[in-house]
Amino acid sequence: MNCFSPTALAAFAAIASAWPLGAFASSPAPLVNPLLPVGADPWVTRHDGWYFHMHTTANNLTLWKTRRIGELANAEKKVVWTPPPDSPYSKAIWAPEIHWLDGKWYIYFSAQGQDPKSHRVWVLENSAPDPLTGDWRMKGKLATPSDKWAIDGSVFEHGGRRYFIWSGWEGDKNGVQSIYLALMKNPWTLEGERVRISTPTYPWEKFGEIPGDADVSHLDVNEGPEALVHGDRLFIAYSASACWTDHYCLGLLTAKVGGDIMDPATWTKSPEPVLTTQSAAQAFAPGHHSFFKSPDGTEDWILYHANPQPGQGCGKFRSPRAQAFHWHSDGSPDFGHPVALGTRLNAPSGE
Repeated sequence: MNCFSPTALAAFAAIASAWPLGAFASSPAPLVNPLLPVGADPWVTRHDGWYFHMHTTANNLTLWKTRRIGELANAEKKVVWTPPPDSPYSKAIWAPEIHWLDGKWYIYFSAQGQDPKSHRVWVLENSAPDPLTGDWRMKGKLATPSDKWAIDGSVFEHGGRRYFIWSGWEGDKNGVQSIYLALMKNPWTLEGERVRISTPTYPWEKFGEIPGDADVSHLDVNEGPEALVHGDRLFIAYSASACWTDHYCLGLLTAKVGGDIMDPATWTKSPEPVLTTQSAAQAFAPGHHSFFKSPDGTEDWILYHANPQPGQGCGKFRSPRAQAFHWHSDGSPDFGHPVALGTRLNAPSGE
């Protein structure tokens, strides 16, 4: 039994039928950082309405799947690949990224065998529409003919071509990590030699004392490069200085519009870092990031890791944090400052 007259019920039905679809649906829960308690080198991509997330676990490749990035902690997840023991990619599995290319899924990750100098980037392929299903097959090592130490590989497209970008050594000795770029023949093969588009030059890229190391006493670092396209502009944001220091931060490379990006002269490095430690926000050593668009395409977001306290280094304390960013009047990205832990942010628009 109800308290409404037939006339009132009819009026309410008419109003409800005219109300915009979804008006009574609950709005997305706010996003609160960190998205997970731990998770270094976070990567996220969107495909068919899903976010797919990965980060460094060191001993396997784990994939998260969620409709809402702020609900990552409760997302479906699965270990999709574990390396065979004593293989050339069985140890120090770092910085995995999943990409949808040419109708298949590919995971790019860094790993080594027994020798740390053997670190390279490797590629897995899966033809299943849902990457949490199907079989992941090893396609091999992604290397140029010089085949040097390499980590933190990523893929992007520009001007109708596909490129691979990563951090590596110029020779066979540690001490300096630089950013390299190469063309791709297909998702698992590079075409031609690499070119170096950035190497540490500014003081803020050179914090990296290594106490007690008999071979290398200091490390200058450019690593974790990620492409960012905005209109006709192409940027590469990268991590600078050693990850075990609180000076770890993001730097920015800018390509000349219309320039040949395989020509190092096309690239200009910003003289100051673009995302740095903010102690009041509990964001120490922010870096190794990825970018994504909101579901409706109106917002740009950055996902990065940081430590909640100083001096926590490259270990188990780094957690993934997400926030929207904006653009300067000259078309360059404005990442602002890390948002304080616990801040309630609006979810990406369109979720």
